[in-house]
Amino acid sequence: MESTSGLPVTYLLKPGELTLKGGNKREFERALRRNLETLLRFTGAVVSPAQGRYFVHASKDDAEKVEEALSRLIGISGWAKTRVCGKTPEEVLRACVETAGECYDSGIRTFKVEARRTDKSFPLDSYAIRSQGGSAILEAWPGLRVDVRSPQGIINVEIRERAYVYGMEHRGLRGLPVGTAGRGLLLLSGGIDSPVAGFMMLSRGMRVDAVYFHAYPYTSEEARQKVARLAEILGRYALGMKLYTVGFTAVQLRIKEGAPEPWSTVLLRMAMMECAEKLALRECLKCLITGESLSQVASQTIENLSCTQSRISLPVLRPLIGMDKEDIIRKSEALGAYAVSILPYEDCCVIFSPPHPVLRGRPAEAEELYQKLDLAGLIGEALHTCTVEKCAYPSRKPDNED
Repeated sequence: MESTSGLPVTYLLKPGELTLKGGNKREFERALRRNLETLLRFTGAVVSPAQGRYFVHASKDDAEKVEEALSRLIGISGWAKTRVCGKTPEEVLRACVETAGECYDSGIRTFKVEARRTDKSFPLDSYAIRSQGGSAILEAWPGLRVDVRSPQGIINVEIRERAYVYGMEHRGLRGLPVGTAGRGLLLLSGGIDSPVAGFMMLSRGMRVDAVYFHAYPYTSEEARQKVARLAEILGRYALGMKLYTVGFTAVQLRIKEGAPEPWSTVLLRMAMMECAEKLALRECLKCLITGESLSQVASQTIENLSCTQSRISLPVLRPLIGMDKEDIIRKSEALGAYAVSILPYEDCCVIFSPPHPVLRGRPAEAEELYQKLDLAGLIGEALHTCTVEKCAYPSRKPDNED
């Protein structure tokens, strides 16, 4: 284990779903540690793995940065600041009392003690730790009472190479470590749905880059900056991502001038899918990701979804397909994207949307209309001139460093 001298704050991390993996479990564990160390890059924190746990040892000055990193680490079910003490009953019980005091000060009034003893040489078994710990807490804090069924707080004791005692556990983001499930390309708009879709695929271990279709001057520079902000938010969870901006004005004008108005949104989505697939193949990405939810808008009926993906061969992942809009909004708020997504800068799909769109398009008819538009050259030029920016996290050293 790495030296932790001079690092007085310790955090205990509980891995999530990766603990269920079989023969390739070590690959997931390595990815989780690598991601954690990346998030902690500009701190002096030290990561120490243990059986079924990870520990982060940090200075008090870095505590806020470490907690911010842990709140964005995909792949852990929970984390907590923990007391580290010697493996004697006296020290463990003292740590239980001190931890209970912190819980009391935070407003907790009912508790129970949980214990896990992997070192069987410790003189108290798990039951004795729970009972004696509870008794010590009740004696020291008369305002607390035991509730084993639904306590407001839990005092956790883990006896390993040392003793760890913690309360105030924070829920982790769960899922699988980013980078363990290939790479995909997210069609990122300025709306609520697509950032949530990107995050959901990140939580399944996929590394995600994004493409945004910009129709200047019909969509403003503020709209593009809004999407860049959303990509930065996602990048904090993705440990960095690329945002490709594709100028799509010529394509949209060709569709507006040469296609029946009710079909314009479906044909535009077909062009976006074709362009996104070409970009994904160029960048060796394995799938496309969209924020589509079944029948949420006219272009997302099952018939129109069949049309929009009819010209591509890459898998299209739609993690929101069966979700209710209110659920999506809650996830957007938790992600930290909602306040940006509702800024009043509309994307190209909204601006060019027809008043009476086709609801149940037939792929054969869609293909016939699409072929007449002859968009291949315009899409090729749009890809050739697209720009890319890196939305990295952590993006820079703290302000007080060179």
